[in-house]
Amino acid sequence: MTATYKRRKKLIKPRLQLRMSGLFVGLVTLMLMLQFALITAALHHAANTLPSDSALLLGQTNALTLRIIGISAAVFLPLTLLVGVLSTFRIAGPLYRFEKFLTAVQNGENPGDFTLRGRDELKDLAALINTSTAPLRSSGTSEKGDGSSDSQAASEAA
Repeated sequence: MTATYKRRKKLIKPRLQLRMSGLFVGLVTLMLMLQFALITAALHHAANTLPSDSALLLGQTNALTLRIIGISAAVFLPLTLLVGVLSTFRIAGPLYRFEKFLTAVQNGENPGDFTLRGRDELKDLAALINTSTAPLRSSGTSEKGDGSSDSQAASEAA
C-alpha cells in the first residue's frame, strides 16, 4: 500500500538535503578543478610540440581553459544542486514522515499503518516501524476509545 499525496514543501528537511546536495556540488567542483588541470597540461604539451607559434598557444592556454571550465561550472553546478535536492526527496520525505508518525504514536494517537509513496526509499524501515508500533497503536486506540476496554477489563477481573 503506497501513499498518493503530492509534496507541498520544496525542501522537506532543508539541513539534510542541502548538506547532501553540497557534497554533490563539492564533488563536481573537484571534478572541474581536475578537468582544468588536465586541459591545461594537455594544451601545454601540445604547445611544446609545435614547431612554431608555441608561445602564442601557451599565452592563450589559461584564458581558454578558464573559459571552458567557467562554462562547465555555470551549467553543471546548478544542475548538480538541483539533481541533489530532487534525489534527496526520496530519503528526506520518508524521514520527515517517520518523525510525524512516531510523534503521533508517542502522543497516544493511532495514525494507522505507515505508508510511503511508490518511489520512496526506506520501505524496509517503514515495514519495521509498522510492525514495531502495531502493539502501541492498537493499545492506544483501545485506551483512548469509548471506554469499552475498561468495562471489558473489569468483567475479566470479576
